[in-house]
Amino acid sequence: MRAGWLFLLCLLPGLALAQTSLSGTVRDSVTRQPLPFASVFLVNTTLGATTNEQGHYVLPAVPAGRYEVAATYLGHRLRQQSAVAGSAPLTVDLVLPPAAQALGEVVVRPRLALADDYQRFLELFVGTSTFARQCQVRNPGAVQVDYDPAARALTAGAARQPLLIDNLALGYRLTFYNLSFRADFADQSATLTTLSQVVFKEMAGTAKQQKQWAANRLRAYQGSFMHFLRSAYVGDVVQQGFRLQRLQRLPNRRWAAADSLVHARQAAGQILNQSSLPPSVWQHLAEPHVISILYEPYLPPDSVRRADAAGRVWLRFRDLLAVTYDGERPDANFHLPGAVSGRAGPRYQESVVHLQPPPAAELAPNGVPVRPLALVTEGYWGFEKIGELLPLDYLPPAFPTH
Repeated sequence: MRAGWLFLLCLLPGLALAQTSLSGTVRDSVTRQPLPFASVFLVNTTLGATTNEQGHYVLPAVPAGRYEVAATYLGHRLRQQSAVAGSAPLTVDLVLPPAAQALGEVVVRPRLALADDYQRFLELFVGTSTFARQCQVRNPGAVQVDYDPAARALTAGAARQPLLIDNLALGYRLTFYNLSFRADFADQSATLTTLSQVVFKEMAGTAKQQKQWAANRLRAYQGSFMHFLRSAYVGDVVQQGFRLQRLQRLPNRRWAAADSLVHARQAAGQILNQSSLPPSVWQHLAEPHVISILYEPYLPPDSVRRADAAGRVWLRFRDLLAVTYDGERPDANFHLPGAVSGRAGPRYQESVVHLQPPPAAELAPNGVPVRPLALVTEGYWGFEKIGELLPLDYLPPAFPTH
């Protein structure tokens, strides 16, 4: 792991993020009057400002990239707007609708396992990594958690007030506005959907704390999805320690045939046991439903990256993209699904990237997909959650800007 620290001191020498100013006015959507002292921020960053008495705001140094500009004001609903910052000054005006005053009917449902549901939400949303376990929810009463056993879905929301989480490992206070979380469970996996506008604020600390936070942020960045996407934008994923492979997943026809036979016999009223079906059927049912094929050799980076003369960059690949990062070992709390307890964990950070829908996902200079949710991850990047979450304006040491 120490070798990885030295490796990052010269991180991405070819990428210099230009900066520009972002300004605008925040108004009431009904009266069209400016809203003084409204809070304006770039979602997933530490960048924010307060409007003056004329409702005007200025963010003087915004790195090039794609952002969501959001504004909040007492008695009004949060609103946001997409913006792409380049080298020219950018103007984004926002109008906020008044919040509804009347409260609808409140439906109270029993919550038999609220404590367990809340703990499960923390594990899925905040994570279980070493850094995630150093996160503290400042206002746990702000989030409402519910589990629907019929739908096998865990939902959580914090609509009336933002959810505040202190990441004591990275030195950030995170504010989540309009949090909407859902986890759908199937077999041994869970599909997570999170909608929220989050803003980062750097915490004050001693010189010793600041030094530790800087080291932890660098460690969180190393091998992260943000690190990979920024490396892909520049075109030096291999130099940064990433290895790429094509991954294909195909349905297991033998399992499907055996499963169909079992269901047909059951529908006919037959009682099934070990002797009522050939041994091969039971063997096929014990196989995985899906067969994974990992192709060799490693893919050359140019085979998954396309750039044009104007500087636009896309990721494009067939099937799935398996990404291995060997610059740092996985977190001690990471375990592969189905792993046997007591066995040594994986040696490398291994993740899978889905491109949806194909054929390509354009990247902004700051490593953000231009089309939201164009890239979805699983594996180690799915394991890293709020505990490793860094703001989009984070730059590792020696990361050039101008």
